Amino acid sequence: MSLSLQIDSARLASEIETLALISDAQPPAVTRVVFTPTDMRARAWLIGRCESAGLTIRQDAVGNVFARWQGSDPAASAIGTGSHIDAIPNAGRYDGVVGVLGGLEAIRALRRAALRPRHSIELLMFTSEEPTRFGIGCLGSRLLSGALSPEAARGLIDKDGESLEQVRLNAGLDQELESVRLPQGYYRAFVELHIEQGPVLDRERVPLGVVTRIAAPASARITIEGAGGHAGGVLMPDRHDALCAAAELVLAIEYAARSTGSVDTVATVGICEVFPGAVNSIPSRVRISVDARDTDLARRDGLLQAVETAAHQVSERRAVGITTEQLNADAPAECALAIVEALSAACRKHEQKFLPIISRAYHDTLFISRIAPAGMLFIPCRGGYSHRPDEYASVEDIGRGTLMLAETLASLSA
Repeated sequence: MSLSLQIDSARLASEIETLALISDAQPPAVTRVVFTPTDMRARAWLIGRCESAGLTIRQDAVGNVFARWQGSDPAASAIGTGSHIDAIPNAGRYDGVVGVLGGLEAIRALRRAALRPRHSIELLMFTSEEPTRFGIGCLGSRLLSGALSPEAARGLIDKDGESLEQVRLNAGLDQELESVRLPQGYYRAFVELHIEQGPVLDRERVPLGVVTRIAAPASARITIEGAGGHAGGVLMPDRHDALCAAAELVLAIEYAARSTGSVDTVATVGICEVFPGAVNSIPSRVRISVDARDTDLARRDGLLQAVETAAHQVSERRAVGITTEQLNADAPAECALAIVEALSAACRKHEQKFLPIISRAYHDTLFISRIAPAGMLFIPCRGGYSHRPDEYASVEDIGRGTLMLAETLASLSA
């Protein structure tokens, strides 16, 4: 049966606008950090929208929200879609949100078209895709897939000294973390709609990207211990300035990423904490964050080794102590061929141009791919800008991506 699918783009755009206003930052910026009062208001709003659409809601012990449209075969594996709604400080309104609200609208469109799916279709809002609070990204999907153990999760502490255990219990999530992990076969397929967060689709004027591979992320905290002192009292030959050592190391990290010979290798130092942080005091301790990514695991791991070598050299040259705490080092993911083919078929059916594309940002799908066939669909974002207030995706592109998602969910759920 051929479905007559219609996306209510105006309502979807209005919902994106409404959610953007549930924020700890002034518009157009969006800040929603996991388990803050703002995040809890956003979750409640989303659950209300899902209930209004007639979906059955459950929430697990870490706050992943599942909204299910029951299929005709309750014993059959579900078809999943979704993303996240948490946002780093001073972010935009589309990252993650397009996949959650677009997924909801796709389900509504399928219901309006009188689809009778055999497999249940489930919208999943992942907890804490962003690493803002606990220093590790994709917290919810890591636990769902078993990539992060409950024991390790219980050891996560935020910068204010609050543990994940404390904040989730304060949020009313009192189940055991051991109950979060999904069994193999829970999802027959999983598809995530997302803005590209890169410039390829926008630059090439192509409206859709079918993701074939997701880059491998790794992150670490590096602490440099030097010697403090009065800015006027300690002469230059006697100094062991932790910030100067950190500056050398930051540039060495950049050089290591540039030296791999591949444009797919990237490294970023996004946090630099200086102690004591006084204008007339020599920095005695600096902590930096390192984010390293590649589509090739061996090359990414070679980059990490180059960073370790550089840290040892800076430590010896400047007589400072340098220690590295690795937070995660994950393998890249290949998107399932069946999902790639289903997304491509949807684009061809609707005569939409698309590109096979690599995701250089990582997403919850990276971890869901460990327990289910998974894939992603990208829409353009203007200039490739993301994680900033001027992040932008057009109503037309969002509606188009949502239509392709709905078509794909229909074919997978039959």
